Amino acid sequence: MRRLRMMVDFAVAVLRHRPLTRSEAEQLVEHVRTDALELFPDKGETFDLIYRPRFRRIIEERFGN
Repeated sequence: MRRLRMMVDFAVAVLRHRPLTRSEAEQLVEHVRTDALELFPDKGETFDLIYRPRFRRIIEERFGN
């Protein structure tokens, strides 16, 4: 769990502070999801319920709808 939390926190920091395109930001989120599924197989829906809204909100704040 701690590793997942660190990955998510790092991704959030990157999304908020590094110069990225929207496509790069979305790819980063997908990369984090892939890594999370390696740690917790069959938990994709859980990731989507817990973390996807947080990432979506950050991306929308930065890039708009």
